[in-house]
Amino acid sequence: MGKSKKIANNLLELIGETPIIKLNKIASELKGEYFAKIEGCNPGHSAKDRIALYIIEDAERKGLLKPGNTIIETTSGNTGFSIAMVSIIKGYECILAVSSKSSQDKIDMLKAMGAEVHVCPANVPPDDPRSYYQVAKRLHEEIKGSIYINQYFNYLNSEAHYKTTGPEIWEQTNGEITHFLASSGTGGTISGVGRYLKEKNSNIKIIGVDAYGSVLKKYHETGEFDEKEISPYRIEGLGKNLIPSVTDFEIINKYIKVNDEDSAHSAREIVKKEGIFVGYTSGAVFQAVKQLNDKKEFRDNDKVVLIFPDHGSRYLSKIYSDKWMEEQGFFDTKNETELKKVQYIK
Repeated sequence: MGKSKKIANNLLELIGETPIIKLNKIASELKGEYFAKIEGCNPGHSAKDRIALYIIEDAERKGLLKPGNTIIETTSGNTGFSIAMVSIIKGYECILAVSSKSSQDKIDMLKAMGAEVHVCPANVPPDDPRSYYQVAKRLHEEIKGSIYINQYFNYLNSEAHYKTTGPEIWEQTNGEITHFLASSGTGGTISGVGRYLKEKNSNIKIIGVDAYGSVLKKYHETGEFDEKEISPYRIEGLGKNLIPSVTDFEIINKYIKVNDEDSAHSAREIVKKEGIFVGYTSGAVFQAVKQLNDKKEFRDNDKVVLIFPDHGSRYLSKIYSDKWMEEQGFFDTKNETELKKVQYIK
């Protein structure tokens, strides 16, 4: 069969060019207009498809990867899924060191994709031999012919977004964007997109979303890595207990912190009001928008673009489980986003 504009040769050709959707009901009482870049529309259901393909193809060009070699990475789940997907199509083995904070859904998906999964304790220091950083490094040293993606310290992470996500957002908004909000974990998305947008218009504000329990906001404001900021939190793929070198703190105008409970309810609210089935981090980003509105950050004519990084299917056993929400103590009088009960007909 010859080439067709409507037929892709494989899933990798479908990465990128994700849609931007205007947020309507959920943003009706907020100042400004809000637009979500839906990265869950990538074939691997997250923004991490972009960096997985970009970094692996760079390694191929440099002769670092040959058929049958092994790709190793640390991940909260999404990067791992994307690497596993690319590995299947390109013929590589895949080993993933995963944080125990990752949902069981994510871990099961990684196994289903043929990856060898090592689940590591989330609440240990980065230099602890049990941390997923150290486990991945050890496996890389032990396995001949392997490469370690190392997304937290690999500049290609942000370059992937500089080359793809940034230009897409600029073109999709006809250059009218005034603010860009993204969660900050590795910092690849916010740094790559932010750099591209700032080159186009230096007045665009780049705002990072951080978690309570993470060190990023304070480091951005003071240059100090404060271990006292570190505490456990539940949101996956957001915040850090170390400083990723990928993050370009200079192009980020400010950080705002959000908590686990509000972010979970905001994710549910997005689904109920917009019909977009988003992940936990997307809820965190929209929660940041609400908090910034309370602080009068935005004006009526502002055009604000948010990254919704992944798909809600990764969180069925967490934020979309009433049982899990109850166990976390997330249901109270101010938050009534309990899901409708299932009715069984006998």
